[in-house]
Amino acid sequence: MIVNRMPELAIWIALGATLGIGVTDCMSAPAIQGTASVIDGDTIEIRGERIRLDAIDAPESSQPCPDAAGKQYRCGQKSAFALADMIGRSVVSCEPKGRDRYKHVIAVCFKAETNLNAWMVTQGWAVAFRKYGNDNIREEDEARLAGRGIWAGLFDMPWDWRARNR
Repeated sequence: MIVNRMPELAIWIALGATLGIGVTDCMSAPAIQGTASVIDGDTIEIRGERIRLDAIDAPESSQPCPDAAGKQYRCGQKSAFALADMIGRSVVSCEPKGRDRYKHVIAVCFKAETNLNAWMVTQGWAVAFRKYGNDNIREEDEARLAGRGIWAGLFDMPWDWRARNR
């Protein structure tokens, strides 16, 4: 039996327009779940699908940062280790928001009830990526004020470091 879903789609489009959201926001992709491999502090992989954590930016793996005493350390590597330690072998569930220019999924990911995107920023191992949203600004302020992670010393914002070193 063929069912015409066009009237329902028209209702969703009208509702979305009224609320100021797009059709793709109303018809979200299914969650991606599984055991995650950490690529870096803001990227994981689940079953071969590369997933970029939405609205955060972590230092690059080879990015150096001076700690509070001025000693250089690989803050990007430490960021990736923090995410890997947090996830462990737990199942991660990601809610896709879209794709980046490299065709990687952009998502908000969770370990149980913990929002991993926000957790990375709260722990000071990533910053709110304001270019792509206003999420996690409060978490960044908390980490900065507490001197957690990269906020314990001086560092270049990941996007600035990439611009100079790529």
